[in-house]
Amino acid sequence: MSGHNKWSKVKNIKGPLDAKKGKLFTKLSKEITVAARLGGGNTDGNARLRHAIVEARSASMPKDTIERAIKKGTGELEGAVIEEITYEGYGPGGVALLVETLTDNKNRTVNDLRNIFKSNGGCLGESGGVAWMFNRFGQLLFEAKKHSEERLMEVALEAGAQDVSTDSEGITEVLTGVADLYRVRENFERLGMLPSQACFSFVAKSTVPLDKTNAEALIELINEIEDHDDVQRVHSNGNIDEKILAELSQK
Repeated sequence: MSGHNKWSKVKNIKGPLDAKKGKLFTKLSKEITVAARLGGGNTDGNARLRHAIVEARSASMPKDTIERAIKKGTGELEGAVIEEITYEGYGPGGVALLVETLTDNKNRTVNDLRNIFKSNGGCLGESGGVAWMFNRFGQLLFEAKKHSEERLMEVALEAGAQDVSTDSEGITEVLTGVADLYRVRENFERLGMLPSQACFSFVAKSTVPLDKTNAEALIELINEIEDHDDVQRVHSNGNIDEKILAELSQK
């Protein structure tokens, strides 16, 4: 499992995309609404909602925006029904891609994604076509300069995490079982150890090595997919060599 966090950083080679707060708030609002619809508006009994609100606050989302999203989920305010759908496909170099979405119009979403894949050298596939290549985990990322790897490992194992690894960039990844993500995160936060990222992630069972041309094309594809309002996360089994990653980062 070690090294999966490298791909998390690959997806961040995209300049100003994540700086578009309006787009980010839209994605976070959808997650809050779905969490409230599925588990109710009380954070004490809804770990997913509690987690979503923490993410929204860390992104400086206004309190009233958060409250509106919760009320849409509980039915106190009118709003479109949002569905969770994961799409599967292939990108440049034959890599597998899983695209997690929250959408109020699945026909629009699938058509948009099909066009994005096609225009970037990939293709959208059938359900089940690539999902078997991945295992699903909870994922927490920490900056090692803030906490020692030994301390992170100690807390992670005590909390019931499954794997801990640190890469050459000083990013420590903690993997948990799907049902354990929120509990493990809260154990860290009680100790004042805040992750830079906490989410569910699909970890590839094996990876596909990419040359520079395919690596660059894949990053362009992922950038465009992630810029779509309905897309929450993208996962890939592509493996980009550190040297190629460094070269692309400098462009």
